Amino acid sequence: MLKYMKAARLHTVGTNFSIDSIEIPTPGPHDVLVKVKACGIIPNMKNVMAHYAEWFPFLPLPPLPAIYGLDASGDVVAVGEKVKAISVGQRVYVNPGTSCGSCHACRCGQPINCDAYTFLGYFGFGPRSKEVFEDYPYAGFAEYMTAPASSLVKVPDSVSYEAAARMGYLGTAYSALRKAGARSGQTVIISGATGTLGLGAVLLALAMGVTKIFAIARNKALLDRVRALAPERIEVLSAGTEPLGDWVRSYTGGLGADIFIDAVGPGAPHSLSLEGINALRRGGRMVDIGGMSEPLPLEMFRLMCFQISVIGSLWFDVAEGEDMMRMAEAGTLDLSVFEHHAFPLDKISEALEAVDNRAGGFSNVVVMHEGAKR
Repeated sequence: MLKYMKAARLHTVGTNFSIDSIEIPTPGPHDVLVKVKACGIIPNMKNVMAHYAEWFPFLPLPPLPAIYGLDASGDVVAVGEKVKAISVGQRVYVNPGTSCGSCHACRCGQPINCDAYTFLGYFGFGPRSKEVFEDYPYAGFAEYMTAPASSLVKVPDSVSYEAAARMGYLGTAYSALRKAGARSGQTVIISGATGTLGLGAVLLALAMGVTKIFAIARNKALLDRVRALAPERIEVLSAGTEPLGDWVRSYTGGLGADIFIDAVGPGAPHSLSLEGINALRRGGRMVDIGGMSEPLPLEMFRLMCFQISVIGSLWFDVAEGEDMMRMAEAGTLDLSVFEHHAFPLDKISEALEAVDNRAGGFSNVVVMHEGAKR
């Protein structure tokens, strides 16, 4: 086996990645070594590299020089001596959400609520994330990475490495829909439906049998593409053209929607979120996955009287990842809508620029390592 690998590393905040040659790591007893085939480039990556230390000092970043890369897929090439059910050669997606494994939340089966919860190759959520970064300093912008065996999602042969590298955003949407109780016979509003998160929510809502989807966004051309996915089940509205609540109630017999998935990002005004909440029926549920950053002025008395729930949802767990892979294998989750734009590792700066010029959520920009396509 080779001794060295290429990795794109950030040496100084606010600069570009450099392509370095470093030693290939050895997996620990409960870990695996994955030969990375593809890694998605998320729209927020440049902000994390340049601004998160200033904007969100409470979110730990990996120590410099840092290997980033959130959504990695590839092949297992080595396993630790204590790993029992993962074999060399298996195709996998590495769920980057990593917890300590032993705190109260982890022991209760709630790893995302662990106070050490960390996105490998991205950022952490608490002071103990620094320990996780020390144990797992490798990520998807390297040719090889180590990861806990418990973080792997098996990828069927029918799912490409590029599509598997989109699982982070798909999983975020899937977990939100599950928390809201999405199922056949229900109606769902998706705000930001043409974006990376929002389009995933549309695809998963379709796969889960949701009867009617109300897709909200600003770009009419992209909205038309979204509606074309299932015109009998999807209605679209360009944000701001008419009152959202009136529009939704015109399709629901005056009731309002069962679920509101808010997938708009930090820069969106809170008025969009309030409109979505006000378009819910009695007992409706709003789940936020976009992280709109403006304070949200809620009428708590109204929420109480109408039994409206407002829920925050972060990422997804491995079990939910396994669900999605089985859905994709069965064909109920359609991944063919993505337009993959692949760049070699040494062209990562060009890949980051391509993210800024993508066709909404339909574009899937990935770093592809040598020999990965199949």
